[in-house]
Amino acid sequence: MNAVITGATKGIGRAIAIKLAENGYNLAICARNAVELEAFTAELSYTGVSVFTYVADLGNKAEVAAFCNAVSQAYSGIAVLVNNAGTYLPGLMLDEADDAFEKQLNLNLLAPYYLSKYFGKIMRNQQSGHIFNICSVASKEIIPNAGGYCVTKSALLSLNDVYREELSKYNVKVTAILPGSTLTSSWEGTEIPAERFVQPEDIAGTIHTILNLSAGVNVDEVTLKPLQF
Repeated sequence: MNAVITGATKGIGRAIAIKLAENGYNLAICARNAVELEAFTAELSYTGVSVFTYVADLGNKAEVAAFCNAVSQAYSGIAVLVNNAGTYLPGLMLDEADDAFEKQLNLNLLAPYYLSKYFGKIMRNQQSGHIFNICSVASKEIIPNAGGYCVTKSALLSLNDVYREELSKYNVKVTAILPGSTLTSSWEGTEIPAERFVQPEDIAGTIHTILNLSAGVNVDEVTLKPLQF
């Protein structure tokens, strides 16, 4: 089994990569930092799985395409795609620089669009596979000072639903994961106790559980929020 995970060296993506590797999935992972990819690959050596790495800025369409092509050369089939890479740039939409929205649009929406389209076609031909899109509670709620993020994550949820409808007839599953406040590096320096956050491992465990459900069921979406925040 081969799994593609974007933004895999940190936070949620890292936890998902570890969980899947520990359960026998070969990985194709990408990030912008080659040193971090190399270190993470070494860290995963105990799992015994194959780890293919690729340095890419998924906010760049050409680099998305290059990553897809490289993965296809490394692995003959793909069982899982996790669209995890994303960015959050705070600001009011009325006042922010135009490129702040464009950067979020490219990484939060267009990259998952191109990746799902590419690997979705492979899964359609296989008549199997599962795509996970790491959305956000911001896909359904307006978060103050996060307009661009909310718009792009809302659009990602819609994209998820369209791909689910198109691929379901080919036995391919598509699931949206909507985390609330999750303990990642973006919360570094906070005084909020760690145990009050959603943990990246919670999301990884949820994805692994979904992958092990019966063949005839699709989980449309899952929302994970802190119990008290």
